[in-house]
Amino acid sequence: MGEFDFVIVGAGTAGCCLAYRLAERGHSICILEAGPPDRNPLIRIPSGIMKTSSNPNLTWRYDFEGSEYIGNRKIPAFFGKTLGGSSAINGMAYNRGQRSDFDGWAKRGADGWDYASVLPYFMKSESYVDGGDAQFRGHYGPVGTGLLKKRDLLSDRFIQSAIASGIPFTSDYNGQEQEGVSYTQATITNGRRNSSAHAYLHPARKKFGVDVRTDALVHRILIENRRAIGVEYGHWRGSQRQSVRARRSVIVSAGALISPKLLQLSGIGPAALLRQFSIPLINDLPGVGEGMTDHYSLRMVARVKPGYGTINERARGLPLGFELAKWLMGQPSYLAMTAMSVFTFCKRQPEDRDTEYSLMFLPASLKAGRTRQLDDYPGISGGAWQQRPESRGSVHIQSTEMREPPVIRPNYLDAEIDREVGVRAIKHLHRVLTTGPLGEVVEEITLPANECRSDSEWLDYIRANGMSSYHPAGTCTMGSASNPMAVVDHRLRVIGVQNLRVVDASVMPTQPSGNLNASVMMIAEKAADLILEDASA
Repeated sequence: MGEFDFVIVGAGTAGCCLAYRLAERGHSICILEAGPPDRNPLIRIPSGIMKTSSNPNLTWRYDFEGSEYIGNRKIPAFFGKTLGGSSAINGMAYNRGQRSDFDGWAKRGADGWDYASVLPYFMKSESYVDGGDAQFRGHYGPVGTGLLKKRDLLSDRFIQSAIASGIPFTSDYNGQEQEGVSYTQATITNGRRNSSAHAYLHPARKKFGVDVRTDALVHRILIENRRAIGVEYGHWRGSQRQSVRARRSVIVSAGALISPKLLQLSGIGPAALLRQFSIPLINDLPGVGEGMTDHYSLRMVARVKPGYGTINERARGLPLGFELAKWLMGQPSYLAMTAMSVFTFCKRQPEDRDTEYSLMFLPASLKAGRTRQLDDYPGISGGAWQQRPESRGSVHIQSTEMREPPVIRPNYLDAEIDREVGVRAIKHLHRVLTTGPLGEVVEEITLPANECRSDSEWLDYIRANGMSSYHPAGTCTMGSASNPMAVVDHRLRVIGVQNLRVVDASVMPTQPSGNLNASVMMIAEKAADLILEDASA
């Protein structure tokens, strides 16, 4: 089935970026995606997330295993299953994190991944349309980003109430400092979603002839004498397998849940785990699949007085027709809305250097606070999550079949600090929703259904109702040779196997304090330069 300079497994955010950057330098590229092409027209409509995120043809569905501190609940989660990966179905928030996140990576042995070193790659990937400080913002990259153009009365009131609670206003939380409250920055321009496939992959196929193969499920990496030489794959529903060869390198960009699974099935991972399934051991790397982190998402929902233009009121009948007409004319519209209209970044104490948790707001309420179905009454939703959780989980194969999902154990709230910050965050969110200008129009809190009066009651609530933020990371962590749990080195080369790299959120040493899409783009941009340097050498 051919030979290429580089074979990339996974056409998500990282894979699409790599395909473009490597191909523009003259290399031949084959990229394999297990999902279908991204032809669904709702992908480009931001509000289409209400449909695409529940579409089994466009999403992988998993059940995260329960654990002690969340009452042993299994938590459902979904991720992108099409060209562009999760960037085709996510909430579109563009949030890099803060300086100390990446300086912390460098301190953990990821040389060259400090903030000063990664900032140019954040800037290289984006085209920010709302000005910003030229020291921090890029204006010529492939991914259009900008502040939400749709403004509404309730989001304005949330911002005012957040400021009244002690949070400063910020004009750019991706600039010099993250702390503050602002309308959300998103990967949306001209009212349309900018997925990584739209920004990178489709131009790469058109300009450079990148070979894109969809419905191509990679079963294992082909390794000879500890050197990756290609991959074996087949149609998702078929039994016949074929191979494609890589002259220079195989790059695994299948995401933090599937990249470690593919390594394990290929004989790279904890020896004891592989022994259970009689998988021939290529390299004993105990860190493969360990160290998983995810933002544990907390929700609140409220009913508000009618007439304030909630999405619940605008998403039906004639008002929906008006919103559609405005969107088609390029005017601000709820059809160009992200999963949250306002983002807030908060410190635990005013004297702290860094922010520790985020609050979010959306002028809409969903039934039970978690489905993709709007409530019948005018409502609002608030969200909160700890930015840098310390709980760690794992991703392990449960058979030798690639179609079988891995066992995913996030171990939410396992660390005491995660429980403490979670309670602080949800209490702060409750205060913002029920006091100040926003509190004046809130009629009742509907979730939690019962009033929480003490920290222990709030803890019980978040244990029983928290969800995934769909931000898994850290399962093939980057580190130095002295770190026994490191899977890749600082150039993202898999330790002990030549011509094999992992490039996606799984290499993150710690969770960045923001949504992952921006950081994954940065990782891929920097990885492309590292790969090209090695290729030229």
